[in-house]
Formats: sequence, C-alpha cells, structure tokens
Amino acid sequence: MAADRRDWFQGRHGLRTSEADSPGAWALEDALRETTAGTAVLGIDLRYLFANPSYCRITGEPQEKLAGRSPGTSAEPYLGPAEVLASVLDDGIPRTRVTGPGGGCHTTCIRMEHRGKVTGVLCIVVETEVPELYEELELARTRLAAADEAAERIGTSLDEATTCRELVEFLSPRLADAAAVDVLPPPSPGSSLRKNPNPSWMARAATAGAAELLVEDTDTGTDTSTGTDSGTGDGTGTGAATGDGGGGGGEHHPAGPAIAKALASGLPAAAHDVGARAAMLAVPLTGPSGKVFGVVQLARTESSFSGNDTLIARDAARRAGVAIGHAREFAAEQQTTVELQRALLTEPGKPHPNLEFATRYLPVGSSNLVGGDWFETVRLHYGRTLLVMGDVMGHGVDAAVEMNTYRAMLRDVAAADLPPHRVLRQLDIAISETSARPATCLLVRVDPARGIGSFSSAGHLPPVVFTGDGTVDLLDVPAGPPLGTGLGGYELVTRELTPDDTLLLFTDGLVERRDEDIDESLARLTSLRMPCTIPVDKLVDQVVRELGADKAEDDVALLAARIRRRHAAAEEQPVQGQDPRA
Repeated sequence: MAADRRDWFQGRHGLRTSEADSPGAWALEDALRETTAGTAVLGIDLRYLFANPSYCRITGEPQEKLAGRSPGTSAEPYLGPAEVLASVLDDGIPRTRVTGPGGGCHTTCIRMEHRGKVTGVLCIVVETEVPELYEELELARTRLAAADEAAERIGTSLDEATTCRELVEFLSPRLADAAAVDVLPPPSPGSSLRKNPNPSWMARAATAGAAELLVEDTDTGTDTSTGTDSGTGDGTGTGAATGDGGGGGGEHHPAGPAIAKALASGLPAAAHDVGARAAMLAVPLTGPSGKVFGVVQLARTESSFSGNDTLIARDAARRAGVAIGHAREFAAEQQTTVELQRALLTEPGKPHPNLEFATRYLPVGSSNLVGGDWFETVRLHYGRTLLVMGDVMGHGVDAAVEMNTYRAMLRDVAAADLPPHRVLRQLDIAISETSARPATCLLVRVDPARGIGSFSSAGHLPPVVFTGDGTVDLLDVPAGPPLGTGLGGYELVTRELTPDDTLLLFTDGLVERRDEDIDESLARLTSLRMPCTIPVDKLVDQVVRELGADKAEDDVALLAARIRRRHAAAEEQPVQGQDPRA
C-alpha cells in the first residue's frame, strides 16, 4: 500500500509529496501548515498522509509519526466513522457537517483525484467558536449598536448648541467620565475653517460628566487613530474646562497640544493630564468635505481609550460635525433671508391724524422669518385713509418678494382714489398678469368726517368692530376671489363708525386653530370684551394675549384703527402736504 500511495507532502513528520519536489507543492504545504483551519489528507486506505498543526491541535491527534496511521479515537468526533470517509471515496460527494464536542466545529470531507485517479480524502475542520473571532464580532456589534444609537440621538435638530449637547451626553458616561465640545466660530465669507484652524478661537459649547478631568498635559502622544496612547507627559496643563455638566456659556478655553493636533490632522489624538490621573482623547468634529468645526474632548480614569472606543467616538463626532455643518448652513441661509426681507419690507404709511392707529406682526413660533402677511395704510383726499390687510401664500424670501410686489401695486392703484372694490379689481388684473402668488386682501376706506367705513374683500376674513357698548361685531363683508386669479367680482359694503368703535383687521393666524371649525375660531374673537376707552395699542396687545396669538400656528398680523374725537384731532398740528380739508 505504501508503494501505491505516493506520499504527498514532505515535512517535519517525514511526509513527502506525491510529485517531485516542485515549488508549487512546497508552496501548498507551507500554506496548509500556516492556515488556522485544521487540514488533513488521508490516502485511499484512510491513513494519514498529511496533517497541519491546527488539525492536530483541534482533534488532539499527536503530531509525531502521524504518517501511515489511521485516525485515532480523538479524531473520530471530527471526521466521523470510517464508513463516512469510505462513502466519500466511493461516490465522490463531499460531506459537510457539524462536528466536535458540543458542535463547535464544521468538517468538510472531499475526494481527491489526480489525472482521473482517486488518491485520497481531504478533510478540513473549521472551529466556529474561536475566542478571538467572537471577541471581534462582539466589538463589531458594539460599534454597530453605538452607531445606531448615535444616529438617533445626535443631530436631531438644526440647532448647533443642541447637537453639541447631544454629543457629550452620548459619549459620557458611555465612553468617558467627562466630555466637552469646543467649537470654532463660523467662517467669514470666502474663508474656510479647514485651512489652519486655530485652537485659540474655540469656545466651550457643551460639557457632561466630571469636567474637572478635562485638563490636558502639555506633552501629548502621537496620533491615536488606532486607539493606543503613545506617551504620558509631565508638564503643566495648558487649559482647563470648566462647567457644571450642562451646556457651556460660550466662554473661551485654552487648548492643549492634543486638541491642536486633532484640529490640524483631522484625526483623534491622545494625551495624559498631569500625574496621569486620566487618559485624554481629542476627536475632531469633521463635516462634509473634511471641514473641521471643533473638537470633542474625552477623559476617563480607569483605563486608556482602546481602538474600539476611538472608532465609536470618531463616528459620533463625525455625525455631530455633519449636523453642525448643516445647522450653520441653515443659520446662514436664514440670516440671508431675514436681511433680504428687512431690505424688502418697509413700515406701513401713516394714516391721517384723525385716526388712532396700531399694528402688530408676530412670526409663527420663535422664527424671525417674515411670511406673506402684510398691512398698509394709504392717505387719500379729504382726510380719508385706506386700511389694507393682506396675506400672500407661503413664507420666506419668495413670499416676502411677492408681498413687496402687492404693496407696491396697491399704492399705485390706490393713488387714483377709487372705491375699495374697484381698487381690488384693478389690483387683481395687474397681479394676474405678473404670475404672482394668489393672495387674500381686505380694504377699508375710513372717512372720519362722515363717520363711514367702506369695506371690500378678496377672499379675506371679515374684520370686527369693538363697539362702544362693549360688544364685538363680526362684519358681513362678501369675500370675492383672491387676488391674482383675474376673476374679479368684488362687492362694496359700508358701515357707520363712531369714535367709540375700534376697527380690527387681522390675518387668519390670529383665530384659526388646527382641528377647529372657523366659526368656532371667530366666536372666540367675538366673545372678547373691551372697554371703548382702552387705548388702541393696549387693545391690540390684549387681543393677542386673550387669543394666544404668540403661540399661533401661522403668522399673525393685526391692524386696529379708531376715529379720533374732533377736539383731540384739533390739537394735532397739520401734517406737511396734508389736504387742508382733512
């Protein structure tokens, strides 16, 4: 049998290759010896021709004088009974099954052939419970779980301070006893924070945990993107992070070498504080295109930061950096919008002195972005004043531009001193030719000398009048089509107004509430009671308070007007250019 067998490998155990000592055979032997998978070759008599060290370790077979022996009892749980190996030789079908004590291995047996002749069986035994593999898998699961949690907890808003706070609360106490974020200021137009960011520019944005540990040594280690410390220092700390665990107040903090290194390289850097009381890790906050927005510092006393810790911190910091980048882009665009709107908007004109007058504008929520709500007053001949309340659909720059277009056209049309319904008709025609956004509009021409108000509406909510007897009248003003449709069809309604009456024009944000019928919303307004002697500006403020307009779901604009009593108007000095008949 030994003559027929032609030994396949030659090595430390007296095993030789079946072919001449070719380089390919030697390379194969070396590869099989070094692999962690247990590999054995049995001849057609099911006796060993070769076995690598991993196979002997797994199965317990002795390595000495293995050639020519049949598999022992220690190998049977892995290879199976001889009948299984014989079946592989007979039919050539590979067998793979779970083997070993407790099913801790997978064994595959394959028939070997050479030039059409069956030469033996190759057996490969792979451990499925390798401690190192399980440890690496567990670390990978930890990183994946941390990444999932970071995605949920970091960058939940377009607010930079909130993102910084979310970052430190995620990292401490998960990875460190203390965490702090120092941010660089937004760049000036045309500059880039990626170009030589200066640590002395940074300001503390948020802290969590024992902030007193965040004292960096002057002697820092090398780059620790792999998570290993490279040295400890014995110098004097260059900076201290102060705080009570909450968000920072924007005060500036000196930066140590590790922070400077992290900023310059865009990679984590480690250091020790004085006396090596705490391990330190500085991780840059990098955003899109590698832009650096600041650094998050971590400190802990129990041990240094591992490579896995560094990877988790780096992933969280990158998420925060992206969120900060988005927040700053949003803030810059918002500021541009506000400045553009302020440039477009002008204060409403002043009515004739024979009217008391007050206005309010409340942007929705906490935003200072102006929407499409607007009001205007236009002085007409003979002491009359045209009051205007409009609402262009939308918010932001586009709505502000459209609003400015409406105001400019309204002033041009109103200069002809047409009745309110004809002003709306002319304005509707002009707007429909410019493809502007549709808008609602309410016009009231107040004639104090005659005590008459003339009303016309283009799809706007009707005004109310706070009367002298303390009641609130909702005026019935037919609502024609919104402006910009080109349909026309506006009606004129008149009503008597006295110095005891206060006229209130408003946009829908004042009364409309989600899941509430508009009639119920208007009923809340008409249920208010105001004394006729209350100043107009005080009345407006009280309406805002009573209806909770500061918490409205849409922009709110109000315009209140009251005819002055004649003796009060007589004390007013004539306005330059005023019609002498006013």
